[in-house]
Amino acid sequence: MSATVESQWHTVTMRIPFASEKHANIAKQVIDVDRELQPEAVKRTLTVEGNTLVATFTTLTVRLARLTSNAFLENVDLVVRTIGEFGEDAERVPSSR
Repeated sequence: MSATVESQWHTVTMRIPFASEKHANIAKQVIDVDRELQPEAVKRTLTVEGNTLVATFTTLTVRLARLTSNAFLENVDLVVRTIGEFGEDAERVPSSR
């Protein structure tokens, strides 16, 4: 087999806005823990720019780009719902009664 030519790779970049930079960083940290199942075929970069989570996926096939994007968006949805449910309350120090 010959080496893969760079032009054969497919790149998808998504910018996900959050309510704050703190929430964008939380999402990055949570999602960054999970490694790609096919690291030889999928390369992922996550960064935070202000309150925006920027995800770039470079894949060998369009199908992998779709699958990777869908999985990422499912993870973002879960993080957003979790922050919405517990974010504010989790940061409060319980008062002693």
